Amino acid sequence: MARPIANYHRFYASFNKLPKHGDDEGAKAAIVSQYTNGRTTHLHEMRAQEYKECCKALENMLGYGDQRKHWRSICLHLMQELGIDTKDWNRINEFCRHPRIMGKDFALITVSELEQLSVKLRAIKRKGGLKQQEGININHINLMFIENETEQTGTGAGGYKAGQLPS
Repeated sequence: MARPIANYHRFYASFNKLPKHGDDEGAKAAIVSQYTNGRTTHLHEMRAQEYKECCKALENMLGYGDQRKHWRSICLHLMQELGIDTKDWNRINEFCRHPRIMGKDFALITVSELEQLSVKLRAIKRKGGLKQQEGININHINLMFIENETEQTGTGAGGYKAGQLPS
């Protein structure tokens, strides 16, 4: 049996962008009725498959389905060119979660943010790509600072303090 629909964000995100004439409730009821073959006009009574088909159709009507797929494909291709393993979704999400990249998981990135991400990825590629130094992971950078003859360990994005050169 299919899982019940947990929330209706996907539907309302598309529905609220549709040009509507008249009552929102009436428009929503008409859409729901169309995708349930007249069985119901209530969103919460839709079956999971009906809901999925309805949302996909709304997204395609707005140009989001194809547009989102297009930009995701571009970004994944650019990540692959930068040496990121695009077969591993955890790796992709870790990369995208970095505050200088997007600050959130890849699946949560909107179409406009995907466009911005592609610009960032092209800039990284143009400037020589991602530099992975020995002992430093691109996502989880473990730094070793030596101050006043004592060792301190920290985490940061740059890898070095201001004015400090890599050894």
